Amino acid sequence: MTRIKLSLSGVLALLTILWLAAEPGVFLPDGFFGLRAQLVQYSGIIAIGCMAMAMILALRPQWPEAWFGGLDKMYRLHKWLGIAALVGAIVHWLWAQGPKWAVGWGWLTRPQRGPRAIPENPLEQSFQSLRGTAEWLGEWAFYAAVLLIALALFKRLPYRLFFKTHRLLAIANLVLVFHAVVLTKFACWSSPIGWIMALLLTASAWAAAVVLLGRVAADRRISGTISALHYFPGVRTLEVAIDVPQGCPGHKTGQFAFATSDTAEGAHPYTIASAWSDTDRRITFVVKELGDHTRRLRERLTVGQAVTIEGPYGCFTFDDSCPRQIWVGGGIGVTPFIARMKFLATLPERPPQTIDFFHTTSDYDEGAMAKLTADAAAAGVRPHVLVDSRDGRLDGERIRAVAPEWRDASVWFCGPVGFGQAQRQDFAAHGLPVDQRFHQELFAMR
Repeated sequence: MTRIKLSLSGVLALLTILWLAAEPGVFLPDGFFGLRAQLVQYSGIIAIGCMAMAMILALRPQWPEAWFGGLDKMYRLHKWLGIAALVGAIVHWLWAQGPKWAVGWGWLTRPQRGPRAIPENPLEQSFQSLRGTAEWLGEWAFYAAVLLIALALFKRLPYRLFFKTHRLLAIANLVLVFHAVVLTKFACWSSPIGWIMALLLTASAWAAAVVLLGRVAADRRISGTISALHYFPGVRTLEVAIDVPQGCPGHKTGQFAFATSDTAEGAHPYTIASAWSDTDRRITFVVKELGDHTRRLRERLTVGQAVTIEGPYGCFTFDDSCPRQIWVGGGIGVTPFIARMKFLATLPERPPQTIDFFHTTSDYDEGAMAKLTADAAAAGVRPHVLVDSRDGRLDGERIRAVAPEWRDASVWFCGPVGFGQAQRQDFAAHGLPVDQRFHQELFAMR
């Protein structure tokens, strides 16, 4: 989370500093309308700059993933950049429209101005001739973007509708790029803020085209075939085994991938619940019935069906040198730990780590629990299973009582975000250096 906050504040600070360097006159405005013109430009740069960064991250680039700590963290930054763009765009719109309303209501008097001077630069002349079109298109693209971002933040919107409507933001982005290019003060393009904006706008326009063509991470997709299905009714969970062809890069335990079984529904992210083996070349997902799509999978998936896999992604890979690890899996958050246990069971010599695995669940299935216990035994992991109705709530105090050497351990958490935050705060309050040794998967991709 620290790097997400640093990245967001860094983007805002960089754009602000470069704009102030290009427009020092903002500190000596020529009356209210002079200040208004400056703030319209500034808010527009912030809005389109954040939207451009969010658009670039929508391509799921590989190069920044390790620095952020996984695609899940990058998606969290993508979300906050989108919110920052929304706020900036609203402020931009209010500065553009508000004074016009105030003049109409008689609250302000617009200063007299003559016709615009015809610029000598032919390119600037072209931009000036397009101002009306850019303003009109930009206003309607703003309304569309506000609606689409609001829909993306509405958690109850079914994923298939989110998948379809969110892609439309790419069209709004292209229109707003045109709006920004035409209406940004022409002198800015020869300054550092103009160079940065030109780079961002070009990259975001290219990213929008990639999204609209359906080519996001196309080079990381492979086609697999469902080889086995098993349903655990007690925990309402479907285990899906998928055979993948030669050429699949494999994965590290704890990573996730996007799977597409229905193109109309789009790609859904699932943590991989299996260790990679070059001999059987199989990927297993464990899917909990949590929404409309996942509840329908049991009826819609069949053995032999083709599935597209994209990935792997994520840095929740259990890589550290601590002598002890504490795993905490809440509900379907058990999946990366299943994969890790299967991997440890295949090693001729296991890492010299003591591992306590706490799994808390509101549902119980004997078959699923028997497999989990067998996996733990084969991996040399000490399991601690808590059923909410029987054992009560899992908290940091219970974990520390069972694992008294917790000060030497790293904590790996996967489960509900609020539960994870509570665990992190609890361990931080007791002195664990959580920035280095508390690892949490932020698996909310919207």
